[in-house]
Amino acid sequence: MSEKKNWPLWEIFVRSKNGLEHRHFGSLHAADAEMALENARDVYTRRNEGVSIWVVESKHITASNPADNGELFEPAQDKVYRHPTFYDLPDEVKHM
Repeated sequence: MSEKKNWPLWEIFVRSKNGLEHRHFGSLHAADAEMALENARDVYTRRNEGVSIWVVESKHITASNPADNGELFEPAQDKVYRHPTFYDLPDEVKHM
């Protein structure tokens, strides 16, 4: 039982049948990647809604700090060419 306490934490990402991106579904402990995949399948895709599963050991994920979001995202505000404000859309174009 004490060995189980040392199992690494895995983050689970699942791609749904009608989606193109993998979404974070949750976390689980497993001894290795193969066990993490099998457990993720059993826990997060019981209703056959997924077509692909990614498992990533949590220690390999690097995340930004929300407190530093100004420094990280501020440079994007200087790039006005990323925003479609320089031309008029035809009336026929909706939802843009």
